[in-house]
Amino acid sequence: MGNGETRVRGIAARAGGWSARHRWAAVGIWVLFVVLAMGLGSAAGRVDVKDSDQLSGETHTAARIIEDAGIEEPAGETVLVQAEDGGLKATDAEFRAAVTAVMAAVEDTGEVTGVSSPYDTKTISRDGRSALVQFDMRGEADTAGERVEPVLKAVEGVQEEHGSLRIEEIGSASMMKTFDDAFGDDFKKAEYSAVPVALGILLVAFGALVAALVPVALAITAIMATMGLMGLVSHFQPMSETANSVMLLVGLAVGVDYCLFYLRREREERAAGRDAQTALRIAAATSGRAIVVSGVTVCVAMAGMLFTGIAEFEAMGLASLMVVAVAMVGSVTVLPALLSLLGERVEKGRLPFLRRRRKDGAAEGSRFWTAVLDRVLAKPVLAAAVATGALLAVAAPALGMKTQNLTLDQEFGDSLPIVQTYNRVNEAFPGGSDPAEVVVKADDINAPEVRDALAEFRERAVGSGASRGPVDVVMHDERNVALVYVPLVGGSDLDKAGESLERLRDEVRPATFGEVDGVEAPITGQVAGSKDFNDQIVGSVLPVFVFVVIFAFALMLLSFRSLTIALTSIVLNLLSVGAAYGILVAVFQHGWGASLVGAEGVGAIISWLPLFLFVILFGLSMDYHVFVVSRIREARLRGRTTGDAIRHGVVTTAGVVTSAAVIMVAVFAIFGTLSMQSMKQMGVGLAAAVLIDATVIRGVLLPAVMALLGERNWYLPKWLHRLPDLTHDESPEAVVTAARDDEGERGERGERIGV
Repeated sequence: MGNGETRVRGIAARAGGWSARHRWAAVGIWVLFVVLAMGLGSAAGRVDVKDSDQLSGETHTAARIIEDAGIEEPAGETVLVQAEDGGLKATDAEFRAAVTAVMAAVEDTGEVTGVSSPYDTKTISRDGRSALVQFDMRGEADTAGERVEPVLKAVEGVQEEHGSLRIEEIGSASMMKTFDDAFGDDFKKAEYSAVPVALGILLVAFGALVAALVPVALAITAIMATMGLMGLVSHFQPMSETANSVMLLVGLAVGVDYCLFYLRREREERAAGRDAQTALRIAAATSGRAIVVSGVTVCVAMAGMLFTGIAEFEAMGLASLMVVAVAMVGSVTVLPALLSLLGERVEKGRLPFLRRRRKDGAAEGSRFWTAVLDRVLAKPVLAAAVATGALLAVAAPALGMKTQNLTLDQEFGDSLPIVQTYNRVNEAFPGGSDPAEVVVKADDINAPEVRDALAEFRERAVGSGASRGPVDVVMHDERNVALVYVPLVGGSDLDKAGESLERLRDEVRPATFGEVDGVEAPITGQVAGSKDFNDQIVGSVLPVFVFVVIFAFALMLLSFRSLTIALTSIVLNLLSVGAAYGILVAVFQHGWGASLVGAEGVGAIISWLPLFLFVILFGLSMDYHVFVVSRIREARLRGRTTGDAIRHGVVTTAGVVTSAAVIMVAVFAIFGTLSMQSMKQMGVGLAAAVLIDATVIRGVLLPAVMALLGERNWYLPKWLHRLPDLTHDESPEAVVTAARDDEGERGERGERIGV
């Protein structure tokens, strides 16, 4: 055996060494794993989150009652018939003729049922200029968008015959179709364009096609394997399309980053004169270890979403956790095997026109960060104060953050005709397009006291000022359930509509249904769903925050054996997240510079985004932090002073951190180009945070703080010395010695090792 004093001890180093020696076996095992995962996942099928499980509070209770009762709520549609010039009234013959024509046209399609006249349902506006023809789509509500086209065409035909009136259709089916047509393909293109964007940046970074393809190939195979695993896991924790999209983004980001870290270190060591095998061993012991520490930390951060109690978040958290774990394992196992197999061929496909630019670019990058560090390390107090002050100033708007589920007009602005229809319906019939729905469940829905409570509720809902009516009741006698639809005063203004909802829940309901024993009457609907979801998210913030911060702190403490490093890591990451929040609020809530990113100041941040961003950003920012700090600590252990170690660590990692950050920013920015404001918010928030993290945090604040702390960076109280030692640090010299010892021993046994 080799010298135990110099033998590489780390898990990543041992895994990399084994893979390099058994390269075909390592590649074969990885391919088999990916194929098996995809095959088993496809055979098992995927179970998606139910609508009732995505909701919380009263909204969840209402959905459960409807689901348990077996009530299939159809996709409701509405046709607005409105006098444009104000000359006609609903009582005029021409207006009545148009209403009759609409009813006949939609019925003739054979796709609708329950067509009702506004003259029977009293859905005529107060000024008499607008009326609503209401009906339901036949078949399942989830697929109604696929069948609504003939109905839309029929309504368009009536519009052509009555030019003096505005005749427009809106409803869940028509909105479903419109969104799918306008944004479904757009969203998919954004996902698919992420891969070529990443590949293009890697081509510029490496200047060689093979070297650029390796990280992308490994990231894609990790994503493919995870998609299969999601199918298997979904039978225990249901998944969703959103979880799939988030998994793809996270998988591409960390998969490419991890390979980039590993490949850059291997090339750096070879450029320093190491032979291929030794360079690979050093990369495994250094960058490989940083990947493991980063991967485990990111997994812990993603696991924080499991504490929200919201099925959609749990699905996103579990899917992200799995893809990070798979990418991490692939990076420290199959990547060394691939590099061992490729050898010098990793430089194949070199782009001649990038050769000189790439070298110059690297030198310029080194000179740039050297110049920055000269100033930072010369005046660390000033640098830390300026950087911290700037980040706090950027984060300040976050103190006034307002979250809510975005309404249709907030989400899409005026980019779609149906949004204008939505606004016109809400103006003429406040709350009519998104009424509150009271789900009344009783032992006997036809009992006199229940009937009386229903009648009194309808009366008090209008009398209290929560609604202007009409309040409609749909009875399901055989299931002992009644559905009460209440248009809320405030309409699409969620603040005012929220006040109406509170009045219904806190005043009207207790005075009516609350007086009858055995009656459940949860209130749901868009406004109620937004409020309940917001409340659930707010209630989840503290447990998620505590879990992520405590476990990330513990992992950093064990991985670096330094209380100081662990504390500063948490603080710096929180500053980065805070700055991202501030940018989000400034741009999307207050509208400052919104036009620069093609956005609009919608007055609020979508409810799920702050918690989602915290978990994702806290995890992803650890990529850079662990990588940079690992390089600084490595240099310090090799005998450099703390100042020299900081300079060496930041400058030598500047290229890879910059490349990784550019890839992440570019991928996330793609989602900032979509028309949906929620996707813009996510894309801009993630891109801005990564940019801040890779520049201000890692390039200025981290070296400034570490320079101020000096030797205190490595402080570990004596009472913590008993903690498990997970450092397994190996200097390149130790790895070289271990490699020589190992080679000598293998030579004695007549074994031949090749790279």
